[in-house]
Amino acid sequence: MKHRIFFWSITSALSGFLFGFDTVVISGAEQTIQSLWKLGPGLHGVVMASALYGTVLGSMLGGWPTDRFGRRATLLWVGILYFVSAVWSGLATGAPAMIIARFIGGLGVGISTVAAPLYIAEISPPERRGRLAGLFQFNIVFGILVAFLSNALLANVGGNAWRWMLGVEAFPALLYTLLCFGIPESPRWLICRKGDREAGLKVLKLIEPDSAQARLEAHADEIAAAASAEKHVASGFWTWRLRVPILLAFLVAFFNQLSGINAVLYFAPRIFEMTGLGGKAALLQSVGIGVTNLIFTFVGLWLIDRLGRRTLLYIGSFGYIASLGLTAWAFFTQHYAIVPACIFAFIAAHAIGQGTVIWVLISEIFPNRHRAEGQALGSFTHWIFAALLTTFFPKMVTAFAPGYVFLFFCGMMVLQLVWVKLWVPETKGVSLEQMQHKLGIE
Repeated sequence: MKHRIFFWSITSALSGFLFGFDTVVISGAEQTIQSLWKLGPGLHGVVMASALYGTVLGSMLGGWPTDRFGRRATLLWVGILYFVSAVWSGLATGAPAMIIARFIGGLGVGISTVAAPLYIAEISPPERRGRLAGLFQFNIVFGILVAFLSNALLANVGGNAWRWMLGVEAFPALLYTLLCFGIPESPRWLICRKGDREAGLKVLKLIEPDSAQARLEAHADEIAAAASAEKHVASGFWTWRLRVPILLAFLVAFFNQLSGINAVLYFAPRIFEMTGLGGKAALLQSVGIGVTNLIFTFVGLWLIDRLGRRTLLYIGSFGYIASLGLTAWAFFTQHYAIVPACIFAFIAAHAIGQGTVIWVLISEIFPNRHRAEGQALGSFTHWIFAALLTTFFPKMVTAFAPGYVFLFFCGMMVLQLVWVKLWVPETKGVSLEQMQHKLGIE
């Protein structure tokens, strides 16, 4: 693995770190904000959800700047959005300002889930693409942990501790933005979208410095030929020709959320308290979830280019079914002692399987010409179902016994297993241009 490719990939993946940090950091300030500004439950909910609204919009529209202005420029502007959001949040004097500031950060989150995995996939060699693109998910998980740690360290700095909690994100955002000036544009965007073959060749030379000029020329010709074939056959995204990657992107994001992962991550203390644990013990167990997620995401990164995407989805599906099924059984039979272990097993299954695979798979399955639109579809599907699940989960556990809720999630993972068995192709080691042939979309 060339050091420069790793540097470019980790730079792009740092947008995932800011994503994780930005998503969670508000948790340390929300009670103070509600009390300070005397917010009612409704307005407080809008303040808390404002970033999520921006995320949904950013993921829906993120394909346009990624295609129009380039992957590099989009990633750079993502950093600016994060920086502005952090500074504005830290200086906010009321709910309207906080809503706008958090919404801007949410736009950065949504666009980053489109641009970053896509960029990494387009600069990576096939044999390392899974591990490198998976760095985005690893950085999300790492950013979540750092946000919790940052909030804990800043909690006692004085009456304005909440401002520091929110504003400190400006430092990593500024660093990320500066690092983006050191990454090149994607050679596939240069050749396919901009039509600049010479510039694309220069980047390919940086990616493959040991390759002969003839090999680089052949690679550029392959990229251009694939793009030309796409343009000749069909120019639209919503076509029957692209039905396979469209369904794959939609369903991998759909099943990702219907596992219940966001419900567990966002409401872990509540779930543990249902088992009879006290508030402090439940919070401590929740920290364990973050550590488990980080460790097993790393395991997933180590395995993804060795075992393949499909195999990891198999492993994750079986882990989901076992852990969710046992959790449901524990609630039905009041064997609450096993619930924490089952939840940790569920997090491990998610981290190794869906958590590692989702952004990698979506970035691989679309033709060069439609990759940004495809990434936007998968990202938007992920976020809209995340929003719905987060909204309705508290009502679900109120209206139904917890056992039925976890049994529902378990049933959805049985459907995921069937989907993986019947329809998911293996993309390990396949070049992005050869993927068109493998999926029958030439």
